[in-house]
Amino acid sequence: MGELGKLHQLIIPFFGHNITINLEVVLMTWIVISALLLFGFIAGKNREMLPRPIQALGELIVSQLYGLTEDALGKEYAKTYSPLICALFIFLLFSNWLGIIPHLEEPTKDLNTTLGLGIMGFVIAHYAGIKSKGFKAYAKEYFQPIFFMMPLNLIGEIAKIVSISFRLFGNIMGGSIIILVVSHLVYSVALPPFLYAFFGLFVGTIQAFVFTMLTVVYISVQVK
Repeated sequence: MGELGKLHQLIIPFFGHNITINLEVVLMTWIVISALLLFGFIAGKNREMLPRPIQALGELIVSQLYGLTEDALGKEYAKTYSPLICALFIFLLFSNWLGIIPHLEEPTKDLNTTLGLGIMGFVIAHYAGIKSKGFKAYAKEYFQPIFFMMPLNLIGEIAKIVSISFRLFGNIMGGSIIILVVSHLVYSVALPPFLYAFFGLFVGTIQAFVFTMLTVVYISVQVK
């Protein structure tokens, strides 16, 4: 059970402060990025009218996510933001599935990863809102319906970051803890394979989709 609190960290002194880097998360993130680059290279190489299985899978993911983005944002914004949405979903999907492989961990099990992605979505959504409406109209919305509601509206927007980030982190971390505890109780014989399939494949896929769709919704709310 010692794995629960075991972290491999790199601590860098910086002007009287310590910068702590979780080496496992960095390594696992780069494994996911490498896998994505390899998947994209294979799927996009020598494309044919009758697609190969990997090409067909890549086209299916892109077309489905583009359609969902177009439904939420419209054709104009879909062209701009669908590549981001597609990349975000595939990154989260591969990250959540990584824990199925022995001795590998999900990068999304670290709050820094999910919080970073949540902040990224927040910044992009509000940038899109300012670009679409203009800064004056964008800022005016924070004072609706009455001007003294501005603090609550601001807190509500910041709460979206916490909500989307902690939801993904909690589900992935919770699944990992359940698998670890049950594995020790049954000596990794009976239930763990089914738990890996459930939390890794099913829950991991659902949470990647939910996070991605919430990001689309946040952008949609700002640009409309």
